[in-house]
Amino acid sequence: MIILITGGGGPTGQAVARRFRQDGHTVIAVDRTASDENGVIAVDLLDRAAVQRLAQQIEAEHGRLDGLVHLVGGWRGSKSFAETDLADWDFLHDLLIRTLQHVTLAFEPLLRKSGNGRFAIVSAKAAERPTAGGACYAAAKAAAEAWTLSLADALKDTGGAATVLVVKALVNDQMKAAKPDAAFPGYTHVDDLAAAVAGLFDRPAGQINGTRLDLTQ
Repeated sequence: MIILITGGGGPTGQAVARRFRQDGHTVIAVDRTASDENGVIAVDLLDRAAVQRLAQQIEAEHGRLDGLVHLVGGWRGSKSFAETDLADWDFLHDLLIRTLQHVTLAFEPLLRKSGNGRFAIVSAKAAERPTAGGACYAAAKAAAEAWTLSLADALKDTGGAATVLVVKALVNDQMKAAKPDAAFPGYTHVDDLAAAVAGLFDRPAGQINGTRLDLTQ
C-alpha cells in the first residue's frame, strides 16, 4: 500500500511510519522540515499549491493513495474563559483546520482511486467536553472532526473510509523516560495509536467510515 503521513516528523508520525514500513508498505512522510534520518520530506501544508504539487507527484509515481494519516497537531489554552486569547484561535485554525482542508481537498481523488482508501485524524476528548480555558482548542478539534465526517460522506460509495481516532492525549517513550514516575493516566501510547491506524485496513469500510473510535476505553 501507499501511505502518506502528514506531520510525520514527530514521535507520533514516526511511530505510525514505523508500523507501516514494518508491514512492508510504502510510506511517504511529510512535515514542515525535512529529516534525512527519518525519511521525512519538507512540505508546507499551509501552502495549498505545494500540497497540490505533492498530490500530483504521488499520482504520477503511484497512481493512487491507499492511506492518509493526518497528524498535524498542537495545543494552546488559557487560565479562564474570559482570558482566552483569540490569537490562539488563529494559530490553531491554521494548524488543525487549514492544513486538514488543504490535504483532504488535494488527496480525496487519490483515495477514491484506491478502492480501499483510509483517512484518519487524531482528535481529543476535549472536543466532546471542552474546558473553560480550552475553548479555542476544543472548537478547532470539533471543526476538524466535522470536516473529516464530510470527507467520510464523500468516500462512502468508494470502498474507502474516513475515521476520527479519539484520545485524551498521546505519550511516547521519550516522555516516559523524562518522567519515569509519571502514570500518564488515560494517555494513548503512540505505538498503540499506530496499531489502531493499521487496523483500519483490516475492517470493512462500512464499519468505520464516519465514525469516532475512542482509544481511551
